[in-house]
Amino acid sequence: MSTPVGVRGPDGPPVRTSVVGLGWAAKSIWLPRLRQHPAFAVASVVDPNPAARAEIPQDRAGTRLLDDVAELSRDGTDLAVVAVPNHLHSTVACRLLRMGIPVFLEKPVCLNSAEAEQLAAAERAGGTVLLAGSAARYRADVTALRRVVRQDLGELRHVELSWVRARGVPDAGGWFTQRQFAGGGALVDLGWHLLDTVGPILGPVGFDQAVGTVSDDFVNDRSSQAAWREDAPKDAGSDGDVEDTARGFLVTEDGVSVAIRASWASHEPYDVTRIRVDGSAGSATLTCTFGFSPNRRKGSSLVRVRDGVETEVPLPEEEIGAEYLQQLDELPGLLADPASQGRTVDEVRRTIAVIERIYRSARRARIGARSTRAARPVPYSTLLNTEDHHA
Repeated sequence: MSTPVGVRGPDGPPVRTSVVGLGWAAKSIWLPRLRQHPAFAVASVVDPNPAARAEIPQDRAGTRLLDDVAELSRDGTDLAVVAVPNHLHSTVACRLLRMGIPVFLEKPVCLNSAEAEQLAAAERAGGTVLLAGSAARYRADVTALRRVVRQDLGELRHVELSWVRARGVPDAGGWFTQRQFAGGGALVDLGWHLLDTVGPILGPVGFDQAVGTVSDDFVNDRSSQAAWREDAPKDAGSDGDVEDTARGFLVTEDGVSVAIRASWASHEPYDVTRIRVDGSAGSATLTCTFGFSPNRRKGSSLVRVRDGVETEVPLPEEEIGAEYLQQLDELPGLLADPASQGRTVDEVRRTIAVIERIYRSARRARIGARSTRAARPVPYSTLLNTEDHHA
């Protein structure tokens, strides 16, 4: 591995950062936070669209506006934050990694296991490091839940994960709802965050069993669109072909069960994220809202239950989006740690394998349902009505 980036901060040289891809995530999440964080300097932004580059305000650092990552160099770039559309994540990240440039890649890190292996090969070839967006892990309430699980719940038995939006289909009619570009729907998008939070709870375990279902009742309903993203209206004929809801049930190698639900839209009044962990000595439930949706109940709650007694665990107040700044706090140290190489890819392999298995199970269920309907005997009354009609 090449010489790692030194630990940097307010009193040292900043991490010279390039933001690649100037969509919603870059403009709303990463650019503002990178520019306010003392450990980073936005040295350049990269996007092939001149209009997107023109929207980026200059700062005192004199950010360079580039149209291709080929214009970047390892000598002048300490980190590339990649926030391009999903289908380009692996391609762009692999180019940068092979150039020897460390990459921080937005989720979903990849769309299939083959892309995970391509990222692993590129990381090794470039002698650098791949890091990934894992903001939910850095939430104060999620951190508090992990502490309760570790200290109070005994042997783990079951975990329930759900992120259910009332309305929140992203970029409805655009690439986000097209399978060829997004790789999937709510499971790839919200489900990745949920699986990322369960990783530190369960540890690096595999899953012996995985089944799931998907549905698409809301994905093409324009009233279910994520209004807070301010996506431009799309052609009404551009229907999505991904799921807006996915449900899965998993069993780990050591017998812990995991239920997961990810929904871009539902019949609920508010957007709610819930993580419940059952153990031999008690249970704990975190109720909050991940993400930026304004359609949320205020604050988070963490309740521990033991022997029929509920205890409210105090949680610090936290601004919406604070977890992204907290992840940035950790990035310089991860860049400087030689042990970081390969760690993200190992986690990504496990996450994408689960997503692929849920999708395969859902496809088999749909094929089976169609076969059952096709083979179902026609009721005698229907035959009579048909014969009467033709008479």
